[in-house]
Amino acid sequence: MGKTIKNGLAIIVAMECEAESVLSSLGGAEEAEIGGRKVFFSSGGTSPRAVVVSGIGKTRAASATEFAILALGAKSVLNAGLCGGFGGNVEIGGVYEVDKAAEYDFDLSAFNGGRIAVKDGRQSPFVKLSTEGIFPAHSLATGDRFTDADDDHDFISNTLGCSLRDMEGAAVAFTCETAGVECRALKCVSDVADARSMTGQYLENKRKCLDSLSRAVAPFLDRIGL
Repeated sequence: MGKTIKNGLAIIVAMECEAESVLSSLGGAEEAEIGGRKVFFSSGGTSPRAVVVSGIGKTRAASATEFAILALGAKSVLNAGLCGGFGGNVEIGGVYEVDKAAEYDFDLSAFNGGRIAVKDGRQSPFVKLSTEGIFPAHSLATGDRFTDADDDHDFISNTLGCSLRDMEGAAVAFTCETAGVECRALKCVSDVADARSMTGQYLENKRKCLDSLSRAVAPFLDRIGL
């Protein structure tokens, strides 16, 4: 198939701007296109590394993670990117680890009477991720929509108790759990739930937050030996 990262680290990002941010922290990389995906292979670190650009959304994120594990040989996965925030414990530009993640838009309640966000056969909506204590840890809600809807905000913040929201993280984590691969996540908050549009905040703060993420990735990986 070509180049792999056997027993190495895959960094899953949704967008090319996030890949550029991560790669600026890691140094040089060799770009390839494999199976329609952009992959950047980095020689830094104690083990081989690849940055995989998944595209936005849960299906793309899960598919890219499975590709990184099965085709590239990754034994550890880091999901890195921007996210939204809820509550007073996170701030714009802040970088956070994720200790657990759920898909807030997964809903079988009309079929089995279960709770929204709880996958069939599970008792909890959450899948656990590995944390290192380098950055503050918060729970993450993942869904296939970028929205300012109050109903979503209330469910994520008050029902699930999550401080962070994105469109990929939980899908990456569930895929890693299925494959028995360790998963971590680093998220930088680009917008917070308040009276202003979260979409507008994202556009306003995107560059600042990509820079914050870039400064965080390499020290984080160095500290954990990846």
